[in-house]
Parts: sequence; C-alpha cells; structure tokens
Amino acid sequence: MNPADSVWKNPVHFLAFGLGSGLAPKAPGTFGTLAAIPFYLLFQYLPLWNFGLVILVSMVLGVWLCEQTSKDLGVHDHPGIVWDEFVGYWITMFAAPAGWMWVIIGFVLFRIFDIWKPWPISFLDKKVHGGLGIMIDDVVAGVFALVSLQLIARFAI
Repeated sequence: MNPADSVWKNPVHFLAFGLGSGLAPKAPGTFGTLAAIPFYLLFQYLPLWNFGLVILVSMVLGVWLCEQTSKDLGVHDHPGIVWDEFVGYWITMFAAPAGWMWVIIGFVLFRIFDIWKPWPISFLDKKVHGGLGIMIDDVVAGVFALVSLQLIARFAI
C-alpha cells in the first residue's frame, strides 16, 4: 500500500503520519516535530495537569495508531509514522518556560536525542516491537530532552 494514498483516505494513517507531515520526502521526523509545534502552542495554556493528560492520552492513542498503521503498511516503524515525534516533542515541552526561544531549544534537544538515541533509547528502539516499540524510543527521547531543557532553564539562562 502506498502511504501517500492511505494517509489522505484513512483517518488512522492521517494521524499516525502527523496530519500528513510524515509524507515529507526528506527528514519526515523533523517535519513531524515541526508539525507538533502549533499544537504545543495551544497546549501550553492548559493547566499543567491537563497538558499532562493530553500527553498521556496521546501516548496511549499513539501505540494503537502506530501499531495499526504499521500493520496496514506492512512496514514496522515506517519513517513517515511521526505521531511518536508529536508526543516526544510535547513531553519535551511539559512545564517549559514561555517564549519562542524555548520552543526552539526544545525542538533542537528533542531532535538530538531522537536522532542520536543514547542508551537506553537505542536499546528500546531495537528490542521493543509493535506500536509500543514505535512510541517508546521517542517517549524516552522526550523525557531526556525535557530534563535537559529544564536544566538549561534553571542553570544556564
């Protein structure tokens, strides 16, 4: 199945492909992360516990979305599946300071951890399969980027 065809016809694939951002011919993960920013700009005004609930629901939903789309396409962790990048970025930005500088720093930190995949991210990426496997490495990359962002906010700036 051609992902480009299914993304515009199947709402599960549309979400898993980050509202179509995962169809970018180069660096779909980066484009997926960019597509997550406008949602964060809305979520940042939620009470913290509501933003946390959005992240939790998005993670659980993401396991299912990614699993289903992966099965339908017959490709485990197709590069165009970027819902995991959405969630990873939102985790990064949980309780982030306000301002565009922090949006950009969070973006850069998340992309670094998502691409570099230091341990245990690399271990999880290789050993956990299915929808959970697609999601978990980005969730942990988001946690690493969250901690880094908070440390920078607290001590460096």
